[in-house]
Amino acid sequence: MEQKKKKVVVAFSGGLDTSFTVMYLAKEKGYEVYAACANTGGFSAEQLKQNEENAYKLGATKYVTLDVTHEYYEKSLKFMIFGNVLRNGTYPISVSSERIFQALAIARYANEIGADAIAHGSTGAGNDQVRFDMTFLVLAPNVEIITLSRDYEINYLKEHGFVADFTKLKYSYNVGLWGTSICGGEILDSAQGLPESAYLKQVKKTGSEQLRLTFEKGELKAVNDERFDDPIKAIQKVEEIGAAYGIGRDMHVGDTIIGIKGRVGFEAAAPMLIIGAHRFLEKYTLSKWQQYWKDQVANWYGMFLHESQYLEPVMRDIEAMLQESQRNVNGTAILELRPLSFSTVGVESEDDLVKTKFGEYGEMQKGWTAEDAKGFIKVLSTPLRVYYTNHKDEQI
Repeated sequence: MEQKKKKVVVAFSGGLDTSFTVMYLAKEKGYEVYAACANTGGFSAEQLKQNEENAYKLGATKYVTLDVTHEYYEKSLKFMIFGNVLRNGTYPISVSSERIFQALAIARYANEIGADAIAHGSTGAGNDQVRFDMTFLVLAPNVEIITLSRDYEINYLKEHGFVADFTKLKYSYNVGLWGTSICGGEILDSAQGLPESAYLKQVKKTGSEQLRLTFEKGELKAVNDERFDDPIKAIQKVEEIGAAYGIGRDMHVGDTIIGIKGRVGFEAAAPMLIIGAHRFLEKYTLSKWQQYWKDQVANWYGMFLHESQYLEPVMRDIEAMLQESQRNVNGTAILELRPLSFSTVGVESEDDLVKTKFGEYGEMQKGWTAEDAKGFIKVLSTPLRVYYTNHKDEQI
């Protein structure tokens, strides 16, 4: 009696690592391979079709696309916008944040089909293995996790009759809804930056133009006054406009989950423009302390997301706070775009706190008198006057 084959789900992106994984596990290890592409917005319809064709050529028993783009937006991306999340003040946690939701989708699928194992193409050199494996351990605890080495992948695929464009390129790219990361090449030298040719999206526009981004309770609802019911389409529209100017390019240096320093280039027009506009609108519509405390918890939200702690229960508490903070973040932020940069212009909002009956900054006050201000200043200065009365000899 023939022994029943074990089922393995391969998190399949169509790249070198996952292509090798499918063929190797099917042909060398005798697994029944289920290739699953978890799409969080980084794949076109053409790429998904090619992935399906390639998966079957490589020996997969079944191929599926698991579309979790809207789940990614609703369960995390919108909170990153609410929190204006930029890791180390620079990086919009682009593709790395999507990995969590790809892992969630793969774990659910593995449980659904009763898989014996899960495999993916990430190694311990970066953060992604941690993100995938931690998610699998928590949500699919009875499923084995298979990790492979990439030392001889290209030759193995060629020897077994599978030919694709797996040239050992100078750069490696991860393209996602929330930006593209760029690794390799000059990035490996701390003193160098990336040349124009390293970016996937080239600067096509000169001059300048205004961009109007309209938010309702913190969510992007219109781009240049064109309304979008689908937030994904709105993000893609902003990306299309901003990428033509080469906006959103930068270099991020940070600490990996395992503790070493990492450097990555990125291009992320939509995240930088949306976050820039959203933060600007919040300056007009939130109180001082709303902004202060939201910044504190948002920094932790981004930190935990990067560190593969999305499943930590406190993340739901932070999301609740971020959601509530957006109740008055309504209006249109106006940006000025130009090649490789943008600036903020102004806002139009019914919730604009700059417009107040109490006065205009630097011009006039209507809610108090000059004598009231003197009393306030005297009280405010009391602790300092006490201190320096007792420490007259202290040098400033």
